Amino acid sequence: MQKQSPSSSRQYIEKYRALLDQRRRELQTRLRAIEHDFEEPRNSDDDRAIERNNDEVLEELGEAGQKELLAIQAALDRIEAGTFGTCVKCGTPIGEQRLEAVPHTPFCQSCAHSI
Repeated sequence: MQKQSPSSSRQYIEKYRALLDQRRRELQTRLRAIEHDFEEPRNSDDDRAIERNNDEVLEELGEAGQKELLAIQAALDRIEAGTFGTCVKCGTPIGEQRLEAVPHTPFCQSCAHSI
């Protein structure tokens, strides 16, 4: 990553803050829908096996969503701390392509592969 001027650096940070905030809102909406599905009345005995499988899928989606929310909050915290875009393991800049793909990543490509 090239050295950026203060105004382009601010634009860079604001771009990722907006992406992270948008993704956080999407996940929160999805998690509320999953909670609502768990609160719905259950069907007769014939459908219980199917419902049990559906509940397992919903639970896994909910857990994955919660983990991603935590990662997003950590990325937002790094923005506030002024360390966003820097690998937390080795301290090198995280590539733009990697941040585009996974804006909440705390690791550069090399460190992510070594974990």
